[in-house]
Amino acid sequence: MSERKEGQLLDVPLQPHKAPRWLAPLIDRIQRGTYREAVRPLLHGRTAPEDAADEAAVLILFTGNAASATIPDDAHVLITHRTPRMRSHSGQMAFPGGHIDAGDRGPVDAALREAWEETGLERSRVTPLATLRTVTTGGSGLRVRPVIAYAEQPGETYVASPFETDDVFFIAVRDLVDPANRLQVGLANFAGPAFRAGCYVVWGFTAILLSILLEQAAWARDWDRSLRDLDEVLANSANGEPRYTR
Repeated sequence: MSERKEGQLLDVPLQPHKAPRWLAPLIDRIQRGTYREAVRPLLHGRTAPEDAADEAAVLILFTGNAASATIPDDAHVLITHRTPRMRSHSGQMAFPGGHIDAGDRGPVDAALREAWEETGLERSRVTPLATLRTVTTGGSGLRVRPVIAYAEQPGETYVASPFETDDVFFIAVRDLVDPANRLQVGLANFAGPAFRAGCYVVWGFTAILLSILLEQAAWARDWDRSLRDLDEVLANSANGEPRYTR
């Protein structure tokens, strides 16, 4: 986690021991750092230096029956659709998150705050479990700390910040795992995983993080990795993203 500056409050504590049984193996791998080498090809060199300060954070929120030993039928992940009117990353699917503000105690605090501002998610319902190593976003190079959390009962979520998002919903983990919803997309020098999520397509930074978690949790199944043109895939979605080739 990012280094604490003098006089700064400690970040919201992580509670990996409170992970539900079906999430515990994934959290254990993250806590021990054994995932890092395995995911290096997916990150395409996007890992930030260990001593680099975090600039932003995202919340990867899982829900589902805490008592289940395997992935429960009600296991879901919270995601948002960025409004096509945004100047950056317009129309993209994203985890709730944003810049770490001066008043934030750290990346976990920032991720919880941003999730509340964007989706109405109450932090009192959320248990932060672990953080992944800081990664950088494509293009801007922003250093982002992914925060993995759990809420058995997340309560109501909604579009709380229409300027930033125009849709907020939960994707079923079983749908993310389904090979029919997985694809490989590419454009110019970029190639990476993607997911169909209803009428949307999740790709880029968010899809890479989802792929990492599915692989490290041993939930992933074999899927067709034939490369598909990103612009063509997005044109058939409701993302509303601009064409990336002119």
